[in-house]
Amino acid sequence: MSRFVERGNNGLERSVVLHGVAKPKWYQSVSWVDHAHNRMWRADETELIESRQVIPWGFLRETPALSAEWWRDLNSSLDALSKHATAHVAVHQVRITEVITTTFPEVDTTIDEWVTGHGDFYWQNLTAPKFCILDWEDWGAAPRGWDAASLWHDSLLVPPLADRVYCERQTDLDSRSGLLCQLMRCAEILTAPDGYADDLIEPSRTHAQRIIDQLSTPW
Repeated sequence: MSRFVERGNNGLERSVVLHGVAKPKWYQSVSWVDHAHNRMWRADETELIESRQVIPWGFLRETPALSAEWWRDLNSSLDALSKHATAHVAVHQVRITEVITTTFPEVDTTIDEWVTGHGDFYWQNLTAPKFCILDWEDWGAAPRGWDAASLWHDSLLVPPLADRVYCERQTDLDSRSGLLCQLMRCAEILTAPDGYADDLIEPSRTHAQRIIDQLSTPW
């Protein structure tokens, strides 16, 4: 139950207020307290999504077959989501600052633009061939470009795909907050335990330098 108090677990239910976003419809839920393990459990009934996750786990290592319609739905969903107002916070400034300054202490990590984001926008939470966003537990306020940066960095082992993500969401990613989101994702890999994602270290280091150079340019 302590985890429930700290983070909550009704994000999927809260997502019913979102319109113009490709996501499973929520129908009902049941919750119960597990006193033996000091936890609150919850089960949600949602619409059946027949398309599968782009990948079930791990890192993407080959280009998935994604249609033009799929990319249009991604863009329209992220654009619609960003415009919704919410009191829930998905990403805190303190987290961004801690991660980035561990590796790049010289960077000013102040986020200047906040929107509403999914919070866990990775290939594991996206379906194809029909586009749908899964895992709505933690959506809320996030820096502009947070979701795009997460998907871009999650694509770095397939450079043409990472380039496509960047092209589709370039306006967000080239914003100051979007650059900081990219830098944070790179910093996470550069400080990760050995063996976690070793093949992402070099591209993360290369892009981190590019991002720092961009951030150093007067805005």
